[in-house]
Amino acid sequence: MWTRLDKYTKEPAIRDGKLVWIDAPEKSLDPDVLSTVEAPFKADGGLSVLDGNLGRAVIKTSALREGRTVVKAPAVVFESQHDLDGAFQAGDLDKDCVVVVRYQGPRAIGMPELHKLTPPLGVLQDKGFKVALVTDGRMSGASGKVPAAIHLYPEALDGGLIAKVNNGDLIEIDAENNVIKLHVSEEELAKRVVVPKDLSAEREGMGREMFNGLRQMLTTSEEGASCVFHEA
Repeated sequence: MWTRLDKYTKEPAIRDGKLVWIDAPEKSLDPDVLSTVEAPFKADGGLSVLDGNLGRAVIKTSALREGRTVVKAPAVVFESQHDLDGAFQAGDLDKDCVVVVRYQGPRAIGMPELHKLTPPLGVLQDKGFKVALVTDGRMSGASGKVPAAIHLYPEALDGGLIAKVNNGDLIEIDAENNVIKLHVSEEELAKRVVVPKDLSAEREGMGREMFNGLRQMLTTSEEGASCVFHEA
């Protein structure tokens, strides 16, 4: 069934007790909320792709305040979003840091929504610390206040460099120049041995076993984390 797009230029109103459709305003009634192409809120859009030795990631820049677009700080590494809360409550994150949450990609555990990360990181930022997030997992549009390099590819399970990051490693996120970089020498990285994470706790229980086979067929996050276009 075809939809007439001109219907979307109308808005409902009550006239003499009856519902009628009238022409919507041609201009925004509040340009602070809805602006025009000629006067955008940001000249460079609201999303950027970061690229560097850690891989490629997406960052939402539309909600980042001035001075929050570049963060270079020591890494604090987690392998579950649930572990971060304990460190936050203990005060272990009261410092400038780049929080790394790995083994969250599509092939690892299906790329779940990491909704628990934004609130504590936002609190740390409000305290005056420079904080950022790097993850091979997924976050919704609720993220943005804190610089978050998400959907990192390649993911840890696929041999991504994120698997070799150690606590204290210096990580740089630069949303102005679209850079994500791990400041560790190639010689040092070559010495590091990755111990594969036991993912059984994330793959078993509450019916998650049904999706184990499906995860093996998923494309990378770079390719949409899809099983529809999988090539055998």
